Amino acid sequence: MGDPSVEVTEQNQEVAQLLKTGAMDAISHGLFDEAIDHLMKAITSNPKSAILYANRASVFVKLMKPNAAIRDADAALQINPDSGKGYKSRGMARAMLGLWEEAVSDLHVASKLDFDEEIGSVLKKVESNANMIDEHRQKYKRLRKEKELRKIELESQRHQVGFFLFVLICIITGQLIEIHSTTELKEKLNAAEKTSRLAILYFTATWCGPCRYVAPAFSGLAEKYPNVVFLKVDIDEEPGAAFEYNVSSVPSFLFIKNGREVDNFVGVDTNLLEMKVAQHAV
Repeated sequence: MGDPSVEVTEQNQEVAQLLKTGAMDAISHGLFDEAIDHLMKAITSNPKSAILYANRASVFVKLMKPNAAIRDADAALQINPDSGKGYKSRGMARAMLGLWEEAVSDLHVASKLDFDEEIGSVLKKVESNANMIDEHRQKYKRLRKEKELRKIELESQRHQVGFFLFVLICIITGQLIEIHSTTELKEKLNAAEKTSRLAILYFTATWCGPCRYVAPAFSGLAEKYPNVVFLKVDIDEEPGAAFEYNVSSVPSFLFIKNGREVDNFVGVDTNLLEMKVAQHAV
């Protein structure tokens, strides 16, 4: 590399031109190392000449030294962004390194600035490789997208299976479910809500005489209406549940649908109980 800060005189330019002529003559005879030597001295005399860097870059390409060629081509393009030879040399050097897409870009610019048959020939080969890379990239993107879609689908299926298992565990259709904790009660009510089922909370107590009368009827309704969730809560065993639903006497019945209370009554009228079940089970 020359020193770009050096002041270039007319004499420097003349010396550089003579050295360039010598380099071109050496190239024509296949003496590439000699050409590099001439161009190195020429650049030292005139480090502000884009064509000298571009010429040396082209010789480095012939010597199969792509990194050196790219370095000189970059220097040429920094001095003259419209250096067709700079783009051509860099494009060919990048092709040597397998940088197909970058090579295509450089060679396309070179062909617009200063087209020659060599550019066209190299461009055809490089474009073929660049297209193969692009096809592989598109294929990879497509496969990755398909993989992501399969993953989403599997997660959705697992979620659905998990949900139905949850509901199956929480709700035993056609049977009266005895509740033993507030957590269990919330799980059952949540499962009923998610499946849009009516849930009936039957609050009872072991010491309650009327409860013993109504209990068989409530169990019978569970068998008769399998799509309704029948829950039995002992207020002595789970006073928290009774407090949460403001139950002050037993037997009490709360009808819950879609997460909210839709009806209630207190007493042992089994006919009224079944009428309300039939009304809200729809």
